[in-house]
Amino acid sequence: MPYRPRIPSPDRRTVLRGSLVATAALTLPAAGAAAPAFARSGRPHAAWGVQVGDVTSSSALVWVRSDRPARMVVETSATESFRRARTWHGPLLGAGTDFTGTTPLYGLPPGKQVHYRVTLAAPDDPRRTGEPVYGTFRTAPARRRDGVRFLWSGDIAGQGWGINPDIGGYRVYDEMRRLDPDFFLCSGDNIYADGVIEPSVTLPDGRVWHNVTTQEKAKVAETLADYRGNFRYNLLDDNLRRFNAQVPSVIQWDDHEVRNNWYPGQILDDARYSEKNVDVLAARSTQAFGEYFPVSTLHGSAGGDRVHRVVRHGPLLDLFVLDMRTFRNANSPGRQPDDATGILGAEQLAWLERELSRSRAVWKVIAADMPLGLVVADGATDFEAVAQGDPGAPLGRELQIAGLLRFIKHHRITGTVWLTADVHYTSAQHYAPERAAFKDFAPFWEFVTGPLAAGQFPSNALDGTFGPDQVFVQAPDRANVSPMETPALFGEVDIDGDSGELTVRLREQGGSVLFSKVLQPGRVGQ
Repeated sequence: MPYRPRIPSPDRRTVLRGSLVATAALTLPAAGAAAPAFARSGRPHAAWGVQVGDVTSSSALVWVRSDRPARMVVETSATESFRRARTWHGPLLGAGTDFTGTTPLYGLPPGKQVHYRVTLAAPDDPRRTGEPVYGTFRTAPARRRDGVRFLWSGDIAGQGWGINPDIGGYRVYDEMRRLDPDFFLCSGDNIYADGVIEPSVTLPDGRVWHNVTTQEKAKVAETLADYRGNFRYNLLDDNLRRFNAQVPSVIQWDDHEVRNNWYPGQILDDARYSEKNVDVLAARSTQAFGEYFPVSTLHGSAGGDRVHRVVRHGPLLDLFVLDMRTFRNANSPGRQPDDATGILGAEQLAWLERELSRSRAVWKVIAADMPLGLVVADGATDFEAVAQGDPGAPLGRELQIAGLLRFIKHHRITGTVWLTADVHYTSAQHYAPERAAFKDFAPFWEFVTGPLAAGQFPSNALDGTFGPDQVFVQAPDRANVSPMETPALFGEVDIDGDSGELTVRLREQGGSVLFSKVLQPGRVGQ
């Protein structure tokens, strides 16, 4: 399927200027490092680069972090020269948000390349400014024929595998940047707040993995400062900062943003934690998550303070971003015959059904932070995701998903595709009622990928309740295989503007396409 012409990515002058500034500032692996020259001059400095999130055909959200109190100013232009630039006056960045902030952009032209630069000004003297940081992004198209292409993955700095300068850091981000997608969907586990990053790890073959380390990654995260430091850690990688300056993001979260397998109301039995109340930890992480990512519904929008949202990307695509963590019930054996809370909560489920029925997009991609039919255990008896290993009629959290699938079928909602990460391998599952114990639903596909920078694990068992057929899987035969031993994994979705066909490609770092599937538009199930 031919791609539409793209602006060449590696040589974009503005992106390189911005990334070079950030790279120079982060030569030391200290989470709060600032460029010495700017520190002496008293000028604010944006050492952590820029990000853009939740881009639509007319809007976007720009993020930056300063090294000191500063006023955020954004300029946008149709050209790299910034002639006829439009100026957006952003917030005052201070200690209350860890010197981070976002500025919403509205009234942007659809389907166009937007160049932007962020300047930080001293609060008491707007003439005393730091070096501008540059970025660029494409707005969503207004015309169907323009097509859409995006990438997705998750799981970053997990299982003790952090930024390794010996292999060039998170090089997969450079590969994804060169594919020049319209946006990147991170399906959760943006950080591993419960995962310590040691200076070195010896691999099974005797080689030594070296990590960039910081104070906040030397223990599990408990305080707000700990969580902030975890989110800063990944931004020490220049590949990721260059990626952020060119590729917009759609960010969701899962468990490791707080703690492995957490659920609301949980009280920890873990000696590493002095704070045992997971709700307290989750509140601190939620604040840091909202500070470090440009998520439209976490920045005072009309949608409220939440992660779940719809990002509308032109006539071809509505992206339904789920939160399968905040509203779930406790992990359990999952055999209860009645479950109104489930993994989404009643309110989020009603929201999802309402928004799916309203959607007029050709494709409704459901971004789930956990898989549906893969059995993910939590200890010896409990289960972490939806499936619990019983292939019979729906029980536990499966009841909520059964109701959702029934709703999609009976309302004849076309073009639903499920994407996720979480399990640290890649696979494709086709769900069909003729193979299932529960039969009142239309067939659909679920695609799994990741990790980007974490350990890879063997594949999980399938639960037959919804009739999954695993048509492709690639996974190692042992647990926690390091990124030095196996390539990073990510997925690509390409929606052709002429035919409306949606192509999913499961990819690995190095350019290989492991699996590809073409789906036809306008169908309730396929």
